[in-house]
Amino acid sequence: MPFRVFNEHAERYDRWYRENPLIFECEAKAIRSLNLAGMGLSIGVGTGILDSQAPVEIGIDPSINMLKFASKRGVEPVQAVAEALPFRSEIFDFVLMTATLPFLDSPKEAVLEAWRVLHRGGFLAVCIIPRDSGWGREYVRKAKGGHPFYSHAHFYTLAEVKDLLENCSFKVMEVKATLSYTPSEKPRLEEPSTDPTGRSFVCIKAVKISSA
Repeated sequence: MPFRVFNEHAERYDRWYRENPLIFECEAKAIRSLNLAGMGLSIGVGTGILDSQAPVEIGIDPSINMLKFASKRGVEPVQAVAEALPFRSEIFDFVLMTATLPFLDSPKEAVLEAWRVLHRGGFLAVCIIPRDSGWGREYVRKAKGGHPFYSHAHFYTLAEVKDLLENCSFKVMEVKATLSYTPSEKPRLEEPSTDPTGRSFVCIKAVKISSA
C-alpha cells in the first residue's frame, strides 16, 4: 500500500521541499493564488508543507507519520482515506488535493467524496504534476526504476483531470500553473500563470455545481 511507503519516508518527503526552496515557493505561490477561503479540508495532506499554504483547517491522510508533521503546521490531523471521508455532508467551503490523485485507488470515489462534503458552490482545488509535462515524464521514468514514491503513482494529464471533475458535477473555473523548467534545469522563482502549457505543477480550481 502506498501509504505505508509514505509512513516510512515521511521525513524524506518533507526534507525534499526544505532542500529545494525555489521549487517549493513556486508551488506554494500557485496554491496561494487560488484564493481559497473559509472552512477548508485537505485530502492527502501529507506533511502539510504545501497544503498549509491555503487556509486548511483539517487534513486527512492514511499515514500517521505524515500527519505528525501536518499537525505541527497548524492543521488538525485526521487519519482517514480519501474514498471514505469521516465527515457529514456539505460542511466545507473548499477542499484541496495536492499531488494526491496519482496515489489513490479510486480517484473518482475520492472526487465524489469531496463533492459530498462541500457546500453548494464550494470549491475543489486539485494540484497535479501532468504526466506529459517535463517533471511528469521524469517521475514516470523514476517510477519504472522502482522509486519508493513514484512507483506507486499513476500520473494523469490535465485533460484527464478536467474530464474527471466534470463527470463528478464540478465546473472548472480556473487553472494556475508553474515550473516552466525541467528537473535538469536550474530552479528559478516564477509567478503562477493561467497558461498551463509547458508547466509541470498545475492547479485546477472547480466549483460544485449540481447533484453528483
